[in-house]
Amino acid sequence: MNDTDAIIEPLRAEPSRSAILCDVDGTLAPIVEDPDAAAVPAQTRAVLGELAGRYLLVACITGRRASAARRMVGLDQLTYAGNHGLELLGPGEASPHLDPALGHRGAAAAGFVGRLDWRRLASLGLRLEDKGPIQAIHWRGAPDEAVAEQRAQGIASLASTEGLVPHFGRRVLEVRPVAEVHKGVAARRLVEASGVDRAMFAGDDQTDRDAFTALRALERDGSLERAVCIAIASAEGPEELQREADAVVSGPTGFRELLRSL
Repeated sequence: MNDTDAIIEPLRAEPSRSAILCDVDGTLAPIVEDPDAAAVPAQTRAVLGELAGRYLLVACITGRRASAARRMVGLDQLTYAGNHGLELLGPGEASPHLDPALGHRGAAAAGFVGRLDWRRLASLGLRLEDKGPIQAIHWRGAPDEAVAEQRAQGIASLASTEGLVPHFGRRVLEVRPVAEVHKGVAARRLVEASGVDRAMFAGDDQTDRDAFTALRALERDGSLERAVCIAIASAEGPEELQREADAVVSGPTGFRELLRSL
């Protein structure tokens, strides 16, 4: 941990000027076969609660709906950017704000997946997660995951022809209504709105690379004095994420230990 300690020291030295931003699934909570069964461990929740009392901003940037992420994490005092930034739920707020980039496209993804043959898809082990403006198709645990993924590739191609934005993650296809909002946009907006000059983002999947890129850009243009990018190692995680990170930790347990050191 000595090298990691040095990497995070600028944030730890000035918590009132620093932001801690992180993904949820695979970062705070272990990946499980059924997304609805995922949970943030009580020990991690306790650490996050302590950090929220010390740091200027502690936020989760997640592909889940903002309200679902808050329930999963169990802390009202955090900020939640849900649906990859299409929703923003501030501390204590009752409901999230939707990004104006959605415009009239809010129901486009739901309309698309509603026209698919779900009897056939379910027989292949694909299942739908309704996230409002974003629709997620999972196949983790399918009888033949390779066949299920091949079918998901076909759905992605079809979605593109209808002007939707397909995005693959760890055994999941997300169908998004717009391309202009992603985790990088969410990270940049949170940093700029809070006024911090030091920020860390931690994540485990392909979508988290956008947040890495955003923090690096803010550091290059002088908006941030220090940007710290942490990759959460996993057998399914993209190698590029680890190569681009300042430090790599082992799973949600390793990340919890890093949070404790903050």
